[in-house]
Amino acid sequence: MQDFLQFFTNVFSGFSVTDAVDIIIVTLVVYYLLKLVLETRAEQIIKGILVLVAATVVSDVLELHTLNWMCKGALALGAVAVLIVLQPELRRALEFMGRGKMISGLGQGDKENSKRIVSAIVSAVEKFSNDKTGALIVFERQTMLEDYAESGIVLNARITEQLLGSIFYEGAPLHDGAVIISGMNIYAAGCVLPLSGSQDIGRDMGTRHRAGLGITENSDALVLIVSEETGIISMAEDGKIERFLDVKTVEKKLLNIYLNDRKIGDRFSKITGKGRFFSGMHKQNDIYSRNGREGDKDA
Repeated sequence: MQDFLQFFTNVFSGFSVTDAVDIIIVTLVVYYLLKLVLETRAEQIIKGILVLVAATVVSDVLELHTLNWMCKGALALGAVAVLIVLQPELRRALEFMGRGKMISGLGQGDKENSKRIVSAIVSAVEKFSNDKTGALIVFERQTMLEDYAESGIVLNARITEQLLGSIFYEGAPLHDGAVIISGMNIYAAGCVLPLSGSQDIGRDMGTRHRAGLGITENSDALVLIVSEETGIISMAEDGKIERFLDVKTVEKKLLNIYLNDRKIGDRFSKITGKGRFFSGMHKQNDIYSRNGREGDKDA
């Protein structure tokens, strides 16, 4: 017992406040890293790496030279492979640190405009659900979705229930694509999104759900999805999807983002400013000019 007490006395004799802060910081870093990889592709890959490390150690202890050589080679290549395979997760982790979630939510958004916008979106989603109209609505946050917007048609239009209904009306030219909402505007429609490679998506969820989940794996966007077959409302965020939502839950989430979170509201002035608006107009003019030239050639 005396030796046991002596051991702890020796260990903690040089322990200072700096050491305590150091331990707390490392603990928080490890915690958030584990939180980021939990329930994603990274979780399975990390399990595989741990198995490979264990095999390397065991083969070294048992002097299984060939197996040990193979394991070490696989670990060396695995370091590069992990950076490639986990690129979306690493990007989200860096964006998470850059966004500084701990200081978000300062101030209040434009309450009247925010409530009007949320009301219009919720009314449209409720109608889509009742009529079983497929819809895919992406809310841009801190990560710019310019590349995905360019795959569709830039609108820069005021958000209304009627406009959303027209876009997703079955048979409309843009109804199969995604709508990207940036701040207070529908920035683009008919957009093509990356499909998720997750194996956890149910068989009853099709391309629309995979696209909605895929964009959240590559950005911090929030996505609303309405199933064309069942009318079920789903919401995707941070590479996870939540299903069977009611309109009240959707309304609460959107109001929280627009009024408190400020990840959408803060971008209002930038998005509706001349720079981005005229940039979109120039892109549309380029498209029209290109189509006109191609039409002349065909003629």
